Amino acid sequence: MLSLADIEAAAQRIEGRILRSPFLRSDALSRLTGAEIYLKYDHLQATGAFKERGAANRIALLSAAEREAGIIAMSAGNHAQAVARHAALAGISATIVMPKHTPATKVTRTSAWGAKVVLHGETLAEAAAHAHELARRDGLFFLHPYDDLGVMAGQATMALEMLQDVPDLDMMVVAAGGGGLISGCATVARALRPDLEIFGVEVENYAAFAKALAGKPIEVGGPTVAEGIAVRDIGQKPLSVLRALNVEILVVTEHDIEGAIAALVENAKQVAEGAGAAGLAAVLAFPDRFRGKKIGIPICGANIDSRILANTLMRTLLRDGRIMRVVLEMPDRPGMLAEVAARIGARGGNIIEVAHHRLFSSPSVQDAELEVMIEARDAAHGAAIEASLAELFVLRRL
Repeated sequence: MLSLADIEAAAQRIEGRILRSPFLRSDALSRLTGAEIYLKYDHLQATGAFKERGAANRIALLSAAEREAGIIAMSAGNHAQAVARHAALAGISATIVMPKHTPATKVTRTSAWGAKVVLHGETLAEAAAHAHELARRDGLFFLHPYDDLGVMAGQATMALEMLQDVPDLDMMVVAAGGGGLISGCATVARALRPDLEIFGVEVENYAAFAKALAGKPIEVGGPTVAEGIAVRDIGQKPLSVLRALNVEILVVTEHDIEGAIAALVENAKQVAEGAGAAGLAAVLAFPDRFRGKKIGIPICGANIDSRILANTLMRTLLRDGRIMRVVLEMPDRPGMLAEVAARIGARGGNIIEVAHHRLFSSPSVQDAELEVMIEARDAAHGAAIEASLAELFVLRRL
């Protein structure tokens, strides 16, 4: 089992090699949630994620023979960059096996740290199998992303810092992927503050820990914006820790994750990837469990694709009613577009996009359909704009 002594030794070992990230109260998120929210800004690490902690500690523990042979890892993102960076800093050769369809930006960033990148397999599991094969063939040390006590100890240093900075926390809410971070944080919490409640967070399509702890078959899969915690093969060492410490896993929806990403951008002015926003997603999804509590939440990663971020923000605006799309059936005669614009403008709405259809969509040759995207302050404001348009036109919401 992982011990507090292991974690305290790791903290000394990696001091100066990673950023001791800020742990600050967010007034805006505290008002939004009704809790006292403290954010651990671990997305400010050089590679944009907490994974540097585990990689730095495990590489520092390598024997002389292991350093000489070199290391290999499998990852589709944050672990890859962390291993590549800290191997380079230590003067150790590193090979990273990534799935063939890993985004080019992640491949480029990993290569930029000097690692040799091997693209293999359609899935992370296939990449992992190939990495193990190469490790056996070439005598390389396989550096696992989470099922390793040295990695777990390094990740746990985050919780050590959180309790040093804010010792009177009531709760920690931590993303759970392969389990290295949540198991490490739970070990710290139980050792230093047995009364502190700690929760792990998984996304619904990848609730592997929740199922394993409940004794259910692990069946996961499908697309998710929280790809950093989209893990099928969870760590057995982390699972043992979570069982022993009786850690509860909360499961959130895809929409919860998207909403948390948007909330961090709008309220905390911080960009997080889906996995990095998982802790806040749980607080927003289960408000009654957290209201009035002092809560520590790591922003554990910020490596989100720009297009995914833009789409997530737009989808959240649509769900919140701050952007709406309506179709108006209207007479095809002069002045109608001006009337629509005047009614929207008079009630403080902003027209973002307009599409005018005559030939294929209109029920009559003398009619037209107008598709309008409108920006509103909130759902109530949007409803008032719709009501004004419905006074004159047949309207349907898209």
